[in-house]
Amino acid sequence: MANQWVPPEEYVKTLPMHAQYACLFFTDTEDRPLQLRCSVPAALGVWQWPGGNTDTEGESPFETAVRECWEETGIRFAGEPRLLAAFWKRPGEWPVAKVGFCFDGGRLTAGEIGRIRLDPNEHDQYAVRSMSEWAATMGAREWERLAAVMRARDTGVPAYLELTTANGR
Repeated sequence: MANQWVPPEEYVKTLPMHAQYACLFFTDTEDRPLQLRCSVPAALGVWQWPGGNTDTEGESPFETAVRECWEETGIRFAGEPRLLAAFWKRPGEWPVAKVGFCFDGGRLTAGEIGRIRLDPNEHDQYAVRSMSEWAATMGAREWERLAAVMRARDTGVPAYLELTTANGR
């Protein structure tokens, strides 16, 4: 009886749940990554990219990234989706697994960066730094993500990371 057909609305009740998030990765015109410093207590001080959780039924990962970027920075991204990385994290600090997508937001001019408006409920600072400067200021987990996404952008080959510890997003 294990192979008995089950209607989709019943079958999905047997599947593991997950939460989904998405973000946009930007650099300046010199390819220095832009990151936002989280001000939310659960991830206080962690450097992140503009993005967040999908919270509307039917919203695609790319739509999530664009919406969250607008809400968090005031940047209205109008480009096409170009996937840089996919992330997966086991349940732990969240009660369900988390699946994440990072899309290429392109390069921002100094003027565009200067017009960023942070949502103080989520981030308290933004910074543009060289990869070596980021390496000197980030934790190992966050640096691994940043380096993988930068490699993906440079090579055109999307990255896949399984995040097993805190602050995967």
